[in-house]
Amino acid sequence: MGIKICLKIENFFSQCSKILYAILMTARFHHHDLLRLFAEIARYSSFSTAASALNMTKGAISYQIKTLETDLGMALFQRTTRGVILTGEGLKLLAICQARYEEIETEIQALKGISSRSLTVGVSTYFAARWLSPRLMSFMQNHPDVQLRIQPMIEFSQAEMQEVDLAIRWGNGNWSDGTVTPFMHLRPYPVGNRAAADLVNELGLEAAISQLTLLRDRDDSSAWSDWLNVAKLPRQSRRDVLIVPDPNVRVQAVIDGQGIALMDDLVGDDLNAERLFRLSETVLPEYGYFLVQPHRAAPIGAVRAFSDWVQSQT
Repeated sequence: MGIKICLKIENFFSQCSKILYAILMTARFHHHDLLRLFAEIARYSSFSTAASALNMTKGAISYQIKTLETDLGMALFQRTTRGVILTGEGLKLLAICQARYEEIETEIQALKGISSRSLTVGVSTYFAARWLSPRLMSFMQNHPDVQLRIQPMIEFSQAEMQEVDLAIRWGNGNWSDGTVTPFMHLRPYPVGNRAAADLVNELGLEAAISQLTLLRDRDDSSAWSDWLNVAKLPRQSRRDVLIVPDPNVRVQAVIDGQGIALMDDLVGDDLNAERLFRLSETVLPEYGYFLVQPHRAAPIGAVRAFSDWVQSQT
């Protein structure tokens, strides 16, 4: 009799365990395969672009993301008129995914006997050619275990920043897409070609600027407005502002007489050769170059090694 009771109790708890396991399983996350797809889609600014790049239909991508969002109980993308951007939760999930995938990649490299660490640094071609490139051999000699990749960048968009472990970016440092560290305070000032310099000498700076096209790096840039405030000059109401995102192209546009631009001492050779002329001694005090590490896990040792090295070069 006692044995039968014990067997019944044992069967009862066995059934409870099975039920509890089933309940836990229903509460678990089941779409791990969609996480990798999410990490890939997050690289693009629209589902249409992602669909084209991943050889999928836009409808399929929307459905997969909706499935993932439903399972997680949170929105990962915010739809805008221009495409999609990651929500706060989306950015956090992307950081988690990328951290895990990078750990897996590191472990796979270890299994293959590969000991080198990879590091992708995003820079403008302007900065790379005029400052970084001549110094890179020093880093390679001091850190032979780091496989360094220099990624050219122009707009430093959210999608571009997801492709790099570290970026060297020009501006005022007011960015929310990464950890920002001041690097080189090369304060910008206005430059023009000889004709622009002659016009400034003839009319004075305020009158001359009102007749010259202001070259900007992007349509929402506040650099010229900030500089005019510092110089105590009125804001320009003219609409013939030219957007030239690539700094190298912007320098050439100034030389060709397409307008004037805010540049820094990296154009020193052009100033010495009188291809460019400095139009004012007023500078933007808060502007310069910054190190920006995206809000995601990166090869920390390699990032720190490069950050320490590049700051030691100033």
